Amino acid sequence: MKSTTILRRAAVGAIAVIAAICAVGTAAADEFTGAGATFPAPIYTRWAEQYAAQGGDTLNYQAIGSGAGVTQIINRTVDFGASDAAVAPERLASNRLLQFPAVIGGVVIAVNIPGVDGNNLKLTGPIIADIYLGRIRMWNDRRIAAINPGVSLPAIAIAPAYRSDGSGTTSIFTNYLSAVSLPFQTTTGAGTSVSWRAGIGAPGNAGVAGAVRNTRGGMGYVEYAYATENNMQTPQIQNRAGQWIRPSAQAFAAAASGVNWANAPNMAVSMINAGGAQSWPITGATYIYLPLNPTDSTRSLKVMQFFDWAFRNGQPAADQLHYIMLPEAVRNQVRQRWCQVQSGGRPVWTGCR
Repeated sequence: MKSTTILRRAAVGAIAVIAAICAVGTAAADEFTGAGATFPAPIYTRWAEQYAAQGGDTLNYQAIGSGAGVTQIINRTVDFGASDAAVAPERLASNRLLQFPAVIGGVVIAVNIPGVDGNNLKLTGPIIADIYLGRIRMWNDRRIAAINPGVSLPAIAIAPAYRSDGSGTTSIFTNYLSAVSLPFQTTTGAGTSVSWRAGIGAPGNAGVAGAVRNTRGGMGYVEYAYATENNMQTPQIQNRAGQWIRPSAQAFAAAASGVNWANAPNMAVSMINAGGAQSWPITGATYIYLPLNPTDSTRSLKVMQFFDWAFRNGQPAADQLHYIMLPEAVRNQVRQRWCQVQSGGRPVWTGCR
């Protein structure tokens, strides 16, 4: 399949979202629906194309943001919800939801600085935090210049962009900034939606990517696939070990390597600011939500069958789009969790022992 840009896909996807919303509840027997995070939308889209081409059911996924996705599954208007921010245990319990991870990815900083190779630019977490706090306003600020010797930084205003919608990508990013900057933690904090002190808002990962690409001096945070498929420049970031790291699948995998999935309640883990010399500091898992007591067990089974297929066959697409597959042991742990989804007192998933 020829590569198309994420921004172009987002424009086409906007039409598909409208059609999908209208189709909820009246979808054909071979279709199932999901809604939520834009962070994993590129890999879910690719997997869905391949799954359907091999005779699988059709996934109609609405990339409308993590917050909206959780709301839709709580309201049972889609077959599954998706979020990059793990849902609180009490909310899962009160809404009878099962949470499981699907894939791992990295959030990166994308920049548009005339005359500067953004891929070789260096930034630290505290500097990024101060940009979003409005404390650093120019690209030639002395703090940025001090860690980029020999780089001719222009006297151009920094134009930070952030997510205007409830966003799991924002949750991952703000949790990172809160971990490395006490001023950010105390004034802005972490969450899917925060009160930003500087910048402009845009909807979705594609919206932030577009804002950066179209703004002289632009800067924003996006999932790595959006940056790579749109040829955006992504600076190095200093990690917890003090190393300057370029974003890559290998760096995301390094951050994920020490995660203790087995003992994590509801499989909610943190890879933020992970230790290790090669770890990318803004790495996270993205999650799927299923009703524990589905009204239509056939459609819930379609969701599980799709992700089971992706767990078995999705590695090549994940590699192409720079996502990290869950370790095999974790995929098996997820399959056992599916046995909690029951209809008529019996598990919906056919692989339960």
